[in-house]
Amino acid sequence: MRSLTLIIAVLSLAFTAHAAPAGGAACAGGMVFEDRNGNGRQDGAEPGLQGVVVSDGRTVELTAADGRYRMSASAERPLFVVKPATHVLRARGNGLPDHWRGAGDGLVGATGDNVAPPCRPFALAPFVPSPSRREGLQVLVFGDPQVKSGADVGYFERDIIEPLMQDAAIDSGHGFGALYFDGLAGDLGLSLGDIVDDTLSLYPGMIAATTRLGVPWLHVAGNHDLDLAAASDADSLATFRHYFGPDAFAWEEPEATFIVLDDVIHLPAGRPAYIGGLRDDQFAFLDAYLPTVARDRLLVLAVHIPLFDTGGRETFRAADRTRLFQRLAKFPNVLVLSAHSHVQQHVRHGAEAGWPGATPLHEYNVGASCGAFWSGAPDPTGIPDATMADGTPNGFARLRVAPGGGYGLSWHPARLKPGNPARTQAMHLHAPRVLRQGAYPAWGVYANVYMGEADSRVEYRVDGGPWQPMRRVQQPDPLLLAENVRDDASPALRGFDRSPEARPSSHLWRGALPTDLPAGPHRVEVRAFDRWQGEQRAEIAYRLDVAADGDARATR
Repeated sequence: MRSLTLIIAVLSLAFTAHAAPAGGAACAGGMVFEDRNGNGRQDGAEPGLQGVVVSDGRTVELTAADGRYRMSASAERPLFVVKPATHVLRARGNGLPDHWRGAGDGLVGATGDNVAPPCRPFALAPFVPSPSRREGLQVLVFGDPQVKSGADVGYFERDIIEPLMQDAAIDSGHGFGALYFDGLAGDLGLSLGDIVDDTLSLYPGMIAATTRLGVPWLHVAGNHDLDLAAASDADSLATFRHYFGPDAFAWEEPEATFIVLDDVIHLPAGRPAYIGGLRDDQFAFLDAYLPTVARDRLLVLAVHIPLFDTGGRETFRAADRTRLFQRLAKFPNVLVLSAHSHVQQHVRHGAEAGWPGATPLHEYNVGASCGAFWSGAPDPTGIPDATMADGTPNGFARLRVAPGGGYGLSWHPARLKPGNPARTQAMHLHAPRVLRQGAYPAWGVYANVYMGEADSRVEYRVDGGPWQPMRRVQQPDPLLLAENVRDDASPALRGFDRSPEARPSSHLWRGALPTDLPAGPHRVEVRAFDRWQGEQRAEIAYRLDVAADGDARATR
């Protein structure tokens, strides 16, 4: 745990700010203990745990030698325990991690008028990693599940959750054990906001679906998770906190520290009614907590609204970004995970963006699990196509964190039709089916490389010839453009909502197709060199035909 010197220093801050919020304390003070037998109760010689961080999202307190803390919790400001890397938490009754206390979390049987009961104890069991955990932490990342109806919850469950359950290995090495979480799909899960699409009554269904994976799951608040009738930003997440607990908190694993922050500032009279940014209490929490964080592991910041601006306007408050960057730059290994945009992209923040670090800050703006809001023509099972506006298929991401701060990322499309080599986990290809032999080579093969960046190396070859570089282009994905045309031409709706209008993709490459080859079919191979997954390949074919009428008109 932490040193005694640090305990004293942080306690001196924490004990000055323990007055209950205006709404009254749901519980006050409590215990963090080592649950050695896994029954959730402090039995016999099970000791209190010293030096565990407890916070109300503004101040932090470290538990005393007997595991006790003095902080109060309320519905307006839940308190949470920062799960230490050395231990694991039990699940609450709904399957989410039992890491917070709020309304209804006091000890049963407490008495006394106007006296808040003690908070239920936090039970932490020792973390015992399995051999495969030595390879690193496996984190599932969902961007914007964003369901608006019971039908959408069903799509989410069938399209994202159930395939993950089926594909899970026999033992992923999560090391939690059946008494805590028994998920095999990963060690930890993150949903990056917009859990629902303003229909907050769908939270229980989404929790039930997600916790089927049996993985400890953390939730970020999004702009569609707000109580829209709230008169202030302070009141806008009352429903979210009721179901998910704190909107700003931390969580520690042996390989990484995760800081989850609500970065949606509700502006009831604004147009739009929100902007990206952080509150003063969140900066106070960062200032109190960050000095306790180990520097030899990855620091992951999970937010909803990207830290970069979009659409030619300020979408994240510049002053808040500067304050945040100043704090993050003190750490050698930092990764930002955001969502909100319903496209997939990587941003490397440098000095021009105000980042003061020695190397650029990597922000992975994760694609949406709902894709384009569960839109598009349904497949044979009834699930909408859900392709995003940049051509990325809906799905989820994986973050793999190695000891020492190294990490890898990958995108996993929700549905891959077997036997189609033009669609892989890493990319999909598009090319014309037939061209005239000898025509001007004005037509190309396109590769949408989902995890591609500006410096990605993407190459192609025809019929096993020499590899040639493909050119990165900023234009719409032709595969989605073709879907737009099908929607336009249809006399009736092809789905509940049509696919989104294709917009320029940041990860699209093009290579010209030769037409001076013999008539007949030709095989096109594409390879992309992913910085984390290595070489990835896909292939497609086109055919050259001799003009049927023997037309000998000169080509351009």
